Amino acid sequence: MGFTFRVQPEQMDNTDLEKAMEKLLPERRYRHSLGVEYTAGALAMRYGAATEKALIAGILHDCAKAFRGNDIIRRCDECGISLTDTERSNTALIHAKLGAYMAEHNYGVQDEEIISAIRWHTTGRPGMTLLEKIVFTADYIEPHRDRADNLPEIREMAFNDLDRAVAVILEQTLEFLKGCGNEIDPGTQEAYDYYSELIKNRE
Repeated sequence: MGFTFRVQPEQMDNTDLEKAMEKLLPERRYRHSLGVEYTAGALAMRYGAATEKALIAGILHDCAKAFRGNDIIRRCDECGISLTDTERSNTALIHAKLGAYMAEHNYGVQDEEIISAIRWHTTGRPGMTLLEKIVFTADYIEPHRDRADNLPEIREMAFNDLDRAVAVILEQTLEFLKGCGNEIDPGTQEAYDYYSELIKNRE
């Protein structure tokens, strides 16, 4: 592979994973990961998803955030992870792909549903699984988040209408990226189009 991570591949429980993330991630990112773990677990209980899967995906979702810039691109190349031109020019998008790889190869996760939830937690995608929607939403609403003006409303929405919450989060993400002049991953636009149409057809 050409490089090693700080934690060797092995099957871990959530306590082990929390300790591994505490060592790997900056303090602020670690606190965020704990918040996503907690929130994903709560949403899983609310919607009847597998709680343990949600907790694992939540604590590991940002495991690749320890790597940035050219370093994360190099690591993806060495792992054989294909990157789009958009991802190479906006490296903040890459950590989800590398994180999914790390979950499997460095933390012993064999469950494809967990791996997929980590893979799609940043951009989302059309037709997400329940666990994917839970981790995607938990990443946006966890208790340490405070940037969106209407977070209280989105948090309440997430526990009452998950698809609508996903649509609102995608909409606000697109508005934020456009306002900053950042390049938008096509997958995020496709996910928004899918969920906005889904909500519209329900009404």
